[in-house]
Amino acid sequence: MSEQKTFENSRKFLGKVINAPDKQALRTMMPLVGLIAIIVIFAFLTDMKIVQTKSINLILSQVYVLMIACSGVFMVMTVGGLDFSQGSLLGLSSIVISYLSFHSMPLAIVAGIVTGALIGAFNGLIHVAFKIPSFIVTICSMFLFRGICAYLTTDAPVAAKTTITVFNETWINLSLTFAVLLIVFLVFRFTKLGISLKAIGAGETAARFSGIRTKRIKFLVFAAAGAITGFAAFLNVAKVGSITATSGSQLETQILIALVLGGLPIMGGAKVHYSSVIVGTLMFCILQNGLVMVGLDSAEQQLVKGIIFVLVVALTIDRRSLRVIK
Repeated sequence: MSEQKTFENSRKFLGKVINAPDKQALRTMMPLVGLIAIIVIFAFLTDMKIVQTKSINLILSQVYVLMIACSGVFMVMTVGGLDFSQGSLLGLSSIVISYLSFHSMPLAIVAGIVTGALIGAFNGLIHVAFKIPSFIVTICSMFLFRGICAYLTTDAPVAAKTTITVFNETWINLSLTFAVLLIVFLVFRFTKLGISLKAIGAGETAARFSGIRTKRIKFLVFAAAGAITGFAAFLNVAKVGSITATSGSQLETQILIALVLGGLPIMGGAKVHYSSVIVGTLMFCILQNGLVMVGLDSAEQQLVKGIIFVLVVALTIDRRSLRVIK
């Protein structure tokens, strides 16, 4: 079957899914409305402190790594998968970058990307070769690579070359984040790969019969998500300067919550929107900082975030297409 015919079949299949009657089309606007509501609420509760320059800079400093990592996991979730290894992946890539920063900064960045890609490829290979659900594979690899991080940082934190902190500038972080978001958006929106990702998420069997090489694409998606987070590790190292065993801890949870808050269907499919990456990350970071500024302690913050997360999932989940995550 030619590539052109495969592409046409995928587009026709996807078109049927997208154009199907949807009584809850209003859900697509809910994340943006939620973001605006959160900004207004916390602006009122903090006497406008959260919209001051100092607070905005603080929030942005927490956005870059999370938003870049979300853009990779977004593709994984589009095909119906989950990746719980992102935190340990970020930690190990950060350690590699820290070690090599003393020799060559470009080499360190490339090595971080390659490290992330290899871990992602490992996850993808186990997932597609042995047909093990992605969340099981990535939970196992999370513990595996977190253990490696702990071993490498047993004696002391792994420090990077001090000059790496010069890259922790707002304009650099914004430029690199924007570049990653733009590249992923263009690939997702205007290439055959983007069509294939949504088709696989909407129905893997139908996508396979339409000519899409589902196994190869899922493998590449996990590798790409790993590479993107490996790049995010460079910004992480530039920000913190040294890596401990807990570096990247809870990142996978933050990514999942951010994407779901942004309106991304947990099951992926044809109804995903790339705006979920941006809206969800901003919503998560504003919510997290807003709760601190209001004066809630750690336990109360967790309680509020948990309630909001459950409500968002309950309101946005598509029960008609509910199925086991791949």
